[in-house]
Amino acid sequence: MWQFDSDVFVPLFVFAIPIVAIVGGITAGIVRTLGQQRLVELAQRERIAAIERGVDPSKLPPMPVTGGSGWEGSGVYASFADLSRRRAQGLMIGGLVCTFVGVALAIFLRIVPDGEDANRAWAVGLIPAAVGLALLLSAMIVRPKDDGTSSGPPPAPRA
Repeated sequence: MWQFDSDVFVPLFVFAIPIVAIVGGITAGIVRTLGQQRLVELAQRERIAAIERGVDPSKLPPMPVTGGSGWEGSGVYASFADLSRRRAQGLMIGGLVCTFVGVALAIFLRIVPDGEDANRAWAVGLIPAAVGLALLLSAMIVRPKDDGTSSGPPPAPRA
């Protein structure tokens, strides 16, 4: 008969948690991508059927915008400028978060001294702070330059 042995079960359980989380995250991403692909495919079929029946394409609703990471919905049908702004915004957010985490970690390790190397432990916070600064720098580099072609409403036609 098999007996419960915590020396075997606990390490197995500890390693199973991250494995299940990783596999679940990958599965969720695949399912989401397939759902978005199906949505675009159905919208394209609907447009083709409407055009075949003689409906003016300008009267049809716009195609769904998919491929974003949530409610902002940039992706397949977004312009290059929109995608560039979104990438720069993502880098900026990541950079700010990493920078502040690094600074907070350095302050925390400086305030809480423990042991002989307590005076140098705060330097660990420099790693995420440097990553954050690098992300902020890359956000400034990839940010689209405003060349006068704003994405505002088009000018009214002259009569």
